[in-house]
Amino acid sequence: MPGATAISSGSCGCTRATDPAVTAYPHLFSPVAIGGRTLRNRIVHASMSTHYAQGGRITDRLIDYYANRARGGAAMLVSEPMAMLSWQQLPTRPAVLSGVNADALARWADAVNAHGSLMLGQVQDNGRGFRSGFRNPHAFGPSALPDDLSGTIPHALSLDQIARMIDEFAQSARALQQAGFAGVEISAGHGHLFHQFLARRSNIREDRYGGDLAGRSALLLELIQALRQSCGADFLIGVKLPGEDGMEDGIDLDEAARITALVHAGGGVDYLTYCWGAHGRTLYEHLPDLHGPRTPYVDRIAALGRHAPGVPLGALGLITDPNEGERIVRDGLADLVMLGRPLVTDPAWGLKAEAGREAQIRYCVGCNTCWHMINVGRGLHCDNNPRVGAADEADWQVQPAAERLRVAIVGAGVAGMEAAWVAAARGHEVTVFSASDEAGGKTRLHALLPGGENLSSVYDYQRLAAERAGAVFRWGTVAQPEDISALAPDRVILATGASPAFPAYLPEEYRDFFPDLRSVVAAFAERGGREPGTAVIHDADGTAFTYAAAELLLARFERVVLLTDRDRIAGEEAMVTRQGIQARFAAKGIQAICGVVPLASSRLEEGEVSYADVFTGAAGTLTDVALFTYATPRIPNVALEAPLRAAGIDVRLVGDAWAPRTVLAATSEGYRAAMEI
Repeated sequence: MPGATAISSGSCGCTRATDPAVTAYPHLFSPVAIGGRTLRNRIVHASMSTHYAQGGRITDRLIDYYANRARGGAAMLVSEPMAMLSWQQLPTRPAVLSGVNADALARWADAVNAHGSLMLGQVQDNGRGFRSGFRNPHAFGPSALPDDLSGTIPHALSLDQIARMIDEFAQSARALQQAGFAGVEISAGHGHLFHQFLARRSNIREDRYGGDLAGRSALLLELIQALRQSCGADFLIGVKLPGEDGMEDGIDLDEAARITALVHAGGGVDYLTYCWGAHGRTLYEHLPDLHGPRTPYVDRIAALGRHAPGVPLGALGLITDPNEGERIVRDGLADLVMLGRPLVTDPAWGLKAEAGREAQIRYCVGCNTCWHMINVGRGLHCDNNPRVGAADEADWQVQPAAERLRVAIVGAGVAGMEAAWVAAARGHEVTVFSASDEAGGKTRLHALLPGGENLSSVYDYQRLAAERAGAVFRWGTVAQPEDISALAPDRVILATGASPAFPAYLPEEYRDFFPDLRSVVAAFAERGGREPGTAVIHDADGTAFTYAAAELLLARFERVVLLTDRDRIAGEEAMVTRQGIQARFAAKGIQAICGVVPLASSRLEEGEVSYADVFTGAAGTLTDVALFTYATPRIPNVALEAPLRAAGIDVRLVGDAWAPRTVLAATSEGYRAAMEI
């Protein structure tokens, strides 16, 4: 092991599963000593913001979120960033320093401790780092230098302000300890305040907190010492350091190794972990998706950990499967497996894996909707878990409905499938009509595209759960009103999706010759070989599907060009998703021409697409066009609604049939529709 002490099974006093399947992951579920504490397994809930606090007050939903992940198998949990400084006034941060949550903090710790787990609070400040589309006028930082994303220029902290900051962090840590928290984790990466002190790019101070690496590391080392002095030897102190931030004059692996050695020499740290990216063009590296390798940072984390011998090491970054966690611990790459997004998707990830119930895990798909929802102010949500934050979330068992009803569901996309399995599990007689022979709908197509692989886990889980609950499927059936009426249903759920509109600038007779992007993906996804010429996509939809499809087409054509009337591509996607798309387009040579519309004068038969600037009308032409396709606004497929309502049938629309939106909307509405029957 890199640094932790393995404990023989059972020595922690925790009850463990006796099912033989537990042996599938013996290393992942072995106890381990961290500091003066023993964890019952290696699973750690990595810090994830929930924004469930209200006005700084800890809510029941916030406590339930963490309690469910403790009940679901996480041996240690790190909170979201907490308000530990007098200048931290964000209403979504749980307040610590002010004392308004003294009782609630104790309830929070007790709720986690009751499941044999440890609760840690995160010590963090954003500094100049700001992800919103405007500047933060109240930021503090090491130097008055602009944030690479927002342009925020912080107030440069004085020596007195730094001393006060360290003291307030220590006071807050002591308050957490008194409430029953087992420790804290210092977030010194992600481009936040401590990272800003560590990096030459953001720290040009000439006092003892600047200059060489020892000076730039002084704040972090002094904070560790202050926390230890305030809270004693038994209080856990973890540190998340920057691995590589990818920025000029930032932190690279060599610099990270030297910082690690300094932290190790200073003592007082009970575990280390690392993160990637910064508040700049590399922010997307913080949350790797399936466009790159799985577990992309583990080997580099293991190498960095060798500069702190004896200190337990946490692996972090796109670890989604129990087999990956088992390999990490078994091969000595890390002592702890730190999961953020996977435990948002399924709080019982650990419980199910240990019991050999992997098929019942709802897996993270790496879409980063969770991060996006937090950053647009809607709180933590998940595409593949409609019940995030529910009181009984972990290993939820569906309760039977008061009355068994006959339910017809039309459409086997992720909205219809979510409704199907939940309604069937509640005891209803469920029949699903699917025009396709497979579940998933549009999401199944997306799963065939680069970076979409994990999306298959959404509808695979739903189908297995629905079949297990007794739902009946009529595959390959285009449902007619009489087919549905013949069932005499008490309820009908229309999850019939939406279809791309045919572009108004194309003559109607072109409809059969120029297919929409979905049809193109279906034709090319599993087709090999390359074709000469340029593939042109008219992007009027702006979704991740379109950009992944562009990457697919680049493997089939010599060139891909995307035309959009918007001022940028992926404008409605999460910032981390958009950055990844932009980086891949640049690296692969996919051209995006923004602020233009295709023209009706295009000579498509001759391989020419003409376009005009939306402001000036200035025209351009693409030649050698071998494929022209379009991703246009989607029109709900609701032809069945009127005749069914006319027949007196109770009809509910969900997902894109209600209005074209996201996977998150589809799964959450399918779930609610089934629960309200």
